[in-house]
Order: sequence, then C-alpha cells, then structure tokens
Amino acid sequence: MFVIPAPEAIAFSLFGLPIYWYGIIMALAIFTAMLVGNNLYNRINKDSRKDVIIEYAPAIIIAGILGARLYFCLLHYDYYLANPIEILGLRQGGLSIHGAILGGILAMIVVAKKNHISIMSIMDAMACGTLLGQVIGRWGNYFNSEAYGLPVLNQTWGLFIPESKRVVQYLDYSLFHPTFLYESILNLVGFCLLLVLITKLGKKYKGLTTFTYLCVYSVIRFFIERIRVDSALNIAGGIPIAEVISLILLLIGICGIIVVFVRNYRYK
Repeated sequence: MFVIPAPEAIAFSLFGLPIYWYGIIMALAIFTAMLVGNNLYNRINKDSRKDVIIEYAPAIIIAGILGARLYFCLLHYDYYLANPIEILGLRQGGLSIHGAILGGILAMIVVAKKNHISIMSIMDAMACGTLLGQVIGRWGNYFNSEAYGLPVLNQTWGLFIPESKRVVQYLDYSLFHPTFLYESILNLVGFCLLLVLITKLGKKYKGLTTFTYLCVYSVIRFFIERIRVDSALNIAGGIPIAEVISLILLLIGICGIIVVFVRNYRYK
C-alpha cells in the first residue's frame, strides 16, 4: 500500500501566532513567479527597460492576491455574506488562480502603460513565471488537505484526507486521488513548453506565450476539475464554474494565438 500522508497545516508558531505551510508555500510561489518573470523579460527584451517586473512586483502581487481572494469569496458568497470578517482570513487558504490571473493582468496593463513598454512582452514573461509559481503553489493545497480528487476505489493507494476535511458524500473513504500533485506535475510540463516558446519565438511573436499559457492551463484545469470533489461552485447541471472559466480562457487563448500569427504574417 502506498499512501501519501496528511501533513500538519501549521509549520510553526511565532509569538503565539500560528504560521501555516499554505502561506509559506504561496509566498515562495509568488517570489519564484516574479523572479523568473523578471529574468525572462530582461532576457527577451534586451533593449527595453530592465527589472521593470521586480520594480512593480508589489503592485502586481497585491492585485493578484486581491483578485484571487475576491474571486474565491464570490464563489462562496453565501458563507462570506454571513461572515464578512472572514474575507480577511487569508492565512488558512482561500485563493483562486483564475482571480489571480485577472488581477495580475490588470496590474500588468497599468504597469506597461505607465512605462510605455509592450503589454504583451511583460505578460509573456509573467505567463512563464506564473505557471512555475503554480507548480509550487499547488503544494499549499496539500498542506491544507484540499483540492483533492475522487476516492481511490480499491483504497490501496492515494492521498489520505482526514475525516474533518472530507466532503460529506465520501466520509467512508480515506484515500483520494492527489489532484494537487497531478496538476503540479502537468503545470511543470506546461512551464517547460512555455519556456521553449518564449526563448525561441518570444521576441518575434509577442503574445504567443501568453495565449499558449491560457490554452495549456485551461486544458489542465478542465480535466483535473473532472475528478475533483471539492470544486468551489457548481452551476446548472452540476458543472463546476472552474470548467466554464477554463473553456472561456481556452477560447480566448486559441483566438489570441491565431491573431498573433495573422498579425506577424501581414507585417512580414
């Protein structure tokens, strides 16, 4: 039997305040995303202003976190309407990557406009950094015993989920598919693809990396969501909202890739 054990959510205490692994991992994921994004921007845009992503990292990070938290709270609006003070409770989790993407995009558009640099150049670099950050960030779900999948039917392997963290209909099961791990591995594969794209084609085809990121992550998230049991919100027919958003972003990504190639063909 191979079992991934349930970890402790609290890493340590500081002056009596519990410090959660989730927060530590998310901080590491954000730091990695910014550092990688900045380095790639400098590498691809050698004639442009250097270190612009690091310079405006606080604004991009704040926008991403606000977007992630507000999106998550909207998906759980019934709970947060009854407990509005809990909106501020970030230490134990409650962030959505789709909200973070939206918030980060808005911040990067403002940064690009303010500094008179290419919007797609900064977004291409951050698309790579973001996906690598997601590779790390998914491990925060592991330490929170969340974002797990369906029960493993033979119960001979899987991720152990404490009874207090199990969804009601699966209380009799203890081992579940580690969807956090599946997504982390697939995100790493996606990052490698984006890295090749931006280093080989990023200078000529601005926007290609960004739109490919939308396609790659949307496909990954759509199929992972198919086996998750703790989706934030289901709409008509029991379809998780994350699947709908993923399909929308996939369509945007495909259309964007077509526009990038058509635009470059016209200006040859």
